[in-house]
Amino acid sequence: MSGRRALWLRLWAVAVFGYLYLPILVLVVFSFNSQKLNLRWQGFTLDWYRVLLADTRIQEAAINSLVVAGAATTTATVLGTLLALALARYRLAQPAELLLYIAIIVPEVVLGIALLIWFSQLGIAAGLVTVATGHVVLCTPFVALTVRARLSGYDRTLEEAAMDLGAREWTTFWRVTMPAIWPGVLSGALLAFTLSLDDYVLALFTAGPGATTLPLRIFSMVRFSITPEINALSTLWVVGVSLVLLVAQRFSRSIGVATKD
Repeated sequence: MSGRRALWLRLWAVAVFGYLYLPILVLVVFSFNSQKLNLRWQGFTLDWYRVLLADTRIQEAAINSLVVAGAATTTATVLGTLLALALARYRLAQPAELLLYIAIIVPEVVLGIALLIWFSQLGIAAGLVTVATGHVVLCTPFVALTVRARLSGYDRTLEEAAMDLGAREWTTFWRVTMPAIWPGVLSGALLAFTLSLDDYVLALFTAGPGATTLPLRIFSMVRFSITPEINALSTLWVVGVSLVLLVAQRFSRSIGVATKD
């Protein structure tokens, strides 16, 4: 009976992963399709990748997305981690966590309109700075809640023991606290990076001339037709994000091994 149950669970897991990744596999395959309309398979070609690499507008949008995602991820990770530490150590944690959940639940359209009004009232011109600022607002609650979950099982007596042995607060934080919560910090940073790269709604409200991100560029392209060039771009995007996740996972494991040693 247990063997049948294990087999059923394996088949179910394969079916779920197939459901999740089969559309992406089809997208990757059709990025090599020689037919421009991309309605059926006609033949293998790499021309669409050559066209993509020669498209300066795509390159500019990709650079803008990476710059915005890097700035937003760094800022949101720092702010979210500090906020999570404050929630774990001081009172009024539950009302503050409720505010974080509200910030997550608020629709992005509402947040985008609010940011647009806020920037216009302050007289700030729309550009990469406003897009990155909006992404920081979007990503910080996710980072804070992720790190907060990691801190739920954290033993603060380790910090007290380190300080009793003569370590200062800053040294205790970097040598004791940070290694313990590092998996949560890294998970929050990866989540923020993914959210920033994928965001379209906030960028639509906060981007200005010369600040077109990759999701905005892709949407402007698919409004007319879905060509293999878009599939090639999506394939490179998926491969790039996957490589970032693999590197981050290896880095997290190396940090974990070093901490145990």
